[in-house]
Amino acid sequence: MMDGFAPQAAPTVDDTPESAMGHVASQVRFWLPAVVLLWLDLWSKNWAFTSVPTEHSQIIIPGFLEFRRSLNDGAVFGTFTGYVGVFIVASLFALGFVFYLFAKSTRRQRSLHVALALILAGAIGNLYDRAFIKADVVRFREGDNPRGSRIGTLVGEPTDEEVRIGDWPDGARARTYKASDVTFHRQGVVRDFIKFMPKFPRSWGWLGGYDMWPWIFNVADASLVCGVGLLLLNCFFDRKPRTANPAPPPAGTH
Repeated sequence: MMDGFAPQAAPTVDDTPESAMGHVASQVRFWLPAVVLLWLDLWSKNWAFTSVPTEHSQIIIPGFLEFRRSLNDGAVFGTFTGYVGVFIVASLFALGFVFYLFAKSTRRQRSLHVALALILAGAIGNLYDRAFIKADVVRFREGDNPRGSRIGTLVGEPTDEEVRIGDWPDGARARTYKASDVTFHRQGVVRDFIKFMPKFPRSWGWLGGYDMWPWIFNVADASLVCGVGLLLLNCFFDRKPRTANPAPPPAGTH
């Protein structure tokens, strides 16, 4: 080995992407859509429940879209009614997971940042309702088996003989029920108002005449669904193997 010709170690290439936490553009992609969608969700709920008449829906696009006020005391698609405390805790865990994923993301994962922003806005929008929007839930029963409910506002003081409940929040169109036929309690609810109107064609057998999308939802629900879908796409594409950049050859070689 001759002096001055000792082989040099190949330089290492640090191709580790930088974190999104200290990247301004990544922070904007995450926070800006979340704030705008959260504002839109809360504003639209307040508008719908002060402007849309209780007794009938407001047609937006004939045959396709209408606004119809509805209160949901359960989870997505109206399932698991009554478990408000569980939903609040689950939402807090979901928010923590969203922040964890963003902290672990890189500045190149742009669509992931948008997906997390959509989930963040949707989770906070419905969490706000469950924590601060309270309504009276009257459940009708036959023996010990619940067979339906009405969500609204109690009118007057319930007695041993009867319970009166009207529309939320002003108690309009109140109805009277036998106290022995119902149970009631006050809890957090989610405000929904968006309803798709298309139905399956009559020629589609047993599906004919049914709503293609029977559920009433809100901006937060739509944001959550879109965010989860985009997140799943990110997970799918991130599973593909990545080819590492080859190290450059030592100096002086061909």
